[in-house]
Amino acid sequence: MAKDNLTAVLHGIHDLRLEQTEIEEPGDGEVLIKMGCVGICGSDIHYLVHGKIGDFVVTKPMIIGHEASGTICKIGKKVKNLKVGDRVAIEPGTPCRLCDFCKKGNYNLCEDMVFCATPPYDGNLRRYYKHAADFCFKLPDHMSLEEGALLEPLSVGVHACKRGNIGIGSNVLILGAGPIGLVTLLAAKAMGAQTVIVTDLRQDRLDHAKKLGADKTLCLDPKSTEKENVEKIHKLADTKPDVTIDACGFESSVRLAIYATKTGGTAVIVGMGMPDEIKVPLMNALCREIDIRGVFRYVNDYSDALELVSKKGINVKSIITHRYKLEETLQAFETSRTNKDAIKVMITCD
Repeated sequence: MAKDNLTAVLHGIHDLRLEQTEIEEPGDGEVLIKMGCVGICGSDIHYLVHGKIGDFVVTKPMIIGHEASGTICKIGKKVKNLKVGDRVAIEPGTPCRLCDFCKKGNYNLCEDMVFCATPPYDGNLRRYYKHAADFCFKLPDHMSLEEGALLEPLSVGVHACKRGNIGIGSNVLILGAGPIGLVTLLAAKAMGAQTVIVTDLRQDRLDHAKKLGADKTLCLDPKSTEKENVEKIHKLADTKPDVTIDACGFESSVRLAIYATKTGGTAVIVGMGMPDEIKVPLMNALCREIDIRGVFRYVNDYSDALELVSKKGINVKSIITHRYKLEETLQAFETSRTNKDAIKVMITCD
């Protein structure tokens, strides 16, 4: 096996370095993966720029990256579901499997979750990476490694749609046309939504959403009042949204999600860009019985995301705007951080 294990290590704010690290041996229930593709996520950029997200603080060098796929090159002695040569998507969080959350199927809430590139745990932007075999999903021959890596953000969109009970005939509003907003759009349409409206502050992002199947789009004016924005959304929609999914995570978008959703509907909050405490129109939500639901990553959604790509053919690769090699990681992160045209930056590790 090659000794080259070039790795992207975050040492601190604006201090990302490419270094050689040890190639780890897989344990009994683990596999060693020759990494194929790793996408750059907004959380990766947040750690690079701010050194923390909420209570998760980078206090020591941390390998970055969690949206990933690759090819199995070694298996532990108890691994039965995979073999050397299998191409896999990597679900980046491994729970304890023993707590009540895990036993009840809500492993995304496990307090002992080991999640790639979430302090204090290392990520997988490197040549070789070992992972739990049961959290690796074999890709069919017709799916690319890029699509495998994109199952991670797509799973967020799938989970958000499930939390909103989106199905046949649903009328959906998505606030934000960034990567998560776009994959949520893809998931909502594939899961049977009748109408999906997408809003954003940028028309170019909305043009992209239109290409991906948005039925209607609305470019919001940041100078407009909250009431004016709600009126614009309701005027554009044939009927008020059954479900609103906030993919922005700002106080203004959370408030808009509540006000725009029809009485008796559901507001799903995916974005996490807000501070710990914000002002929301809770009385409005209570009087109209608006269900407010949070989304934390995903749970039992990878196989569904795989199904949507492999059998329903949703074009998840269409959100990729830039591609780089592992050796160009620093440039890739700079593009993702500063280029306004960048939606999803993909790094090839092989």
